[in-house]
Amino acid sequence: MTRKRRSFTAEFKLEAASLVLDQDYSIPEASRSLAVGETVLRRWVKQLQQERSGCTPPGKALTPEQKRIQELEARVNRLEREKAILKKATALLMSDELERTS
Repeated sequence: MTRKRRSFTAEFKLEAASLVLDQDYSIPEASRSLAVGETVLRRWVKQLQQERSGCTPPGKALTPEQKRIQELEARVNRLEREKAILKKATALLMSDELERTS
């Protein structure tokens, strides 16, 4: 019988990590009260510390500021890809036009 893997929202992770960082709970206390593993709570605490220091995480962000940064970075990447495609298309159209006029 397989166990279903639990998933947690970013808000829950933020609140859990905040218990440890802001409300002086120990990791074992917080993990028991929230019924989550100590290892995962340590990971969330570490991620929140990094986000508060300005580092953008590779995975889903916990803080609203980092979420916004990730959204903007994704948008910039998409726009840069579109720009590269348009440059290639323009170059192809220009070369076709030059061949026709020659």
